[in-house]
Amino acid sequence: MTKVVALMSMSLDGYVADLEDGVDEIFDWYFSGDVDIPTVNPDFTFHVSAASAEYLRALTGEVGAMLTGRRTADRADAWGGQHPFGVPAFVVTHQVPEGWHRSDSTVHFVTDGLGSAVAQAKAAAGDKIVGMHGPDTIRQCLDAGLVDEIRVDLVPLLLGSGIRLFDRLVNAPIALGNPTVVEGVGVTHLNYPVLK
Repeated sequence: MTKVVALMSMSLDGYVADLEDGVDEIFDWYFSGDVDIPTVNPDFTFHVSAASAEYLRALTGEVGAMLTGRRTADRADAWGGQHPFGVPAFVVTHQVPEGWHRSDSTVHFVTDGLGSAVAQAKAAAGDKIVGMHGPDTIRQCLDAGLVDEIRVDLVPLLLGSGIRLFDRLVNAPIALGNPTVVEGVGVTHLNYPVLK
């Protein structure tokens, strides 16, 4: 069965972005080391610690498709039509962006609901996992019982305010299993199974 796995970087006080949707401090760990991890975009390479490099290589090998919300896709400019992991990306939205009919893109805008987007991402992922970005999409999938694991890249930062990862969960509490832990530089990678 294809797993759906939430993937987000988060501050110690639970924020994934500041009040203006800024993520620079949250994502600093992607550029805090001396091991290069190339992406499908030749102009974009991660520079992480050895431990984070091993974690990222394993993760990118596991992911067969990505799922995200419209705000995250807009903030990332839909990754220029190609998600950095080199897999199809499915964006849950009410409306396809103006002028987005691009035949060279592996980013797909899904307008017929969350369930359809999850199903399409699972079909594209095959026997790999569906990775998921975006706090609203993660929250909706958690509330719908569609998340199998939560992987948080916890950064040693207190933002104090901004956009929370687990804000407004309706079906809480949600029980999680014991995490696996990878200590990087400027980040701790935590992987929690969602108990069903």
